[in-house]
Amino acid sequence: MENTFVILVGILLCILGITNIKGNISSIHWYNRTKVKPEDVKKYGKAVGTGTLVIGISIIISNVLYMIFDNEIFMSITLAGVVIGLIFILYGQFKYNKGIF
Repeated sequence: MENTFVILVGILLCILGITNIKGNISSIHWYNRTKVKPEDVKKYGKAVGTGTLVIGISIIISNVLYMIFDNEIFMSITLAGVVIGLIFILYGQFKYNKGIF
């Protein structure tokens, strides 16, 4: 039952990531997009959205595999996905927002 909730969180992150990739960055905190130039909004959304999507997919995959095989080794997929996703998100933040805030 607890894995179902975590999978739903992963699905929500995937939806948010896809929305950001399409150029709608309204779901990103206002202070994280304050210095993004209007011409860079799509690029910024693509970078941050890709990171969010990677995190969401890794959460879904690892929890589905955990439910099937009952082996916690699959949780390392989540860790790898979070690290890769954060790299994408931080890249977008530093390149298009000129910093984290």
